[in-house]
Amino acid sequence: MKRLWSRLGVRVLSVGLLVAGLGGGVYLGQNREVQPQNVSAQAVIVAEQDELQLLKTRHADHAAARAHRAVAEETAAVEAAREAKAAASKAWTQEKKVIEAELAAAKKKAEEAGGPVEYTGEIPASCSEYSGARKTGCALMLQAGFGLDQFPCLDKLWKKESGWNYKAENPSSGAYGIPQSLPGSKMASAGDDWKTNPATQIKWGLGYIEGRYGSPCEAWGHSQNVGWY
Repeated sequence: MKRLWSRLGVRVLSVGLLVAGLGGGVYLGQNREVQPQNVSAQAVIVAEQDELQLLKTRHADHAAARAHRAVAEETAAVEAAREAKAAASKAWTQEKKVIEAELAAAKKKAEEAGGPVEYTGEIPASCSEYSGARKTGCALMLQAGFGLDQFPCLDKLWKKESGWNYKAENPSSGAYGIPQSLPGSKMASAGDDWKTNPATQIKWGLGYIEGRYGSPCEAWGHSQNVGWY
């Protein structure tokens, strides 16, 4: 009887060990399957992180490239605008010079074609024997305080210098007008119309004579001695 129980106990123990061994094998197999799965998941995560970082780097590079391109385009636009402005300014300056030259030429032509400005002041009876600019010169000389006896000297002086021609111009020296002012623009102190108004030229000439020589006869005497006044 005891031997029978002993055999049954051994069998039960054997079965228990077998079941336990099977259970342990299953557990070990499960662990072996789980571990590779965990490693693969970690590798995927690492790869995704690397790819994300790469995308961020590329995005930053693209943004930097766009910013650099924008700066370059803006710089080029500013330089182009500066060059265009400089070219426009140069063109305007040249055009302005051309316009001024054309206006000056037209003004000179009009002055030459228009004739002298007519004298409208009073002419004393003592000057009535003269005509044109000489009559005006006689009247203005008397108004300036010189005696009538000075006019023959003034008449001879300016006949020699210009022939009493308000447009007379010395091609070598540039002296201009009845009194042969050098340069002619000096007569602008007597009036802006010094190029076309004999009276303006005569007034300036009489002031010059009085300031430098004292009287027309003194100026004429100097001219006879040295050839100019």
